Amino acid sequence: MADLLWDDVSSFFDPDLMGSLPDVRVPDASVEDWQAVLDLVAENGWKCQYSDGETVLPVPRAEAVLSRPADAECPDLRVWPSAEVLAIFRFHADDEVDFDVDLRELQGQDRLDAFCSFLREIGRRLGKPVLMDPEGDEGHPVLGFDVEADRVVLLADPQVR
Repeated sequence: MADLLWDDVSSFFDPDLMGSLPDVRVPDASVEDWQAVLDLVAENGWKCQYSDGETVLPVPRAEAVLSRPADAECPDLRVWPSAEVLAIFRFHADDEVDFDVDLRELQGQDRLDAFCSFLREIGRRLGKPVLMDPEGDEGHPVLGFDVEADRVVLLADPQVR
């Protein structure tokens, strides 16, 4: 059974209402949590590409990425948990795993299911919530993986169209 039904949550996937790149995050994280995410990507065989600036490199250990100089460019890791869904992880800080998704790619029940599955995988591995906030509105999650419920749940009321 689906965690969420498209007809119930489609407003949260409307780029005009949410911004096209909502912020997805795991708060209260650690370097070990980042490494667990990198390990999860490798174990699941998800297509990925690590880039530091314009240079594509092998995926390093989380500790190496997160200990770079403060003035260094922020690398990113592009992960495709399915062919249609792209998540872009940004290594801004060791205390929060954060990534962007493009809502224009997450339209319809099938892609919603793939996205929820991705959030579940991360949340289960870390044993922590995975929250999605509107673009630029951190701290006001609309949905996320709930550890106790072991599924993705609504955290705000959907907007009526």
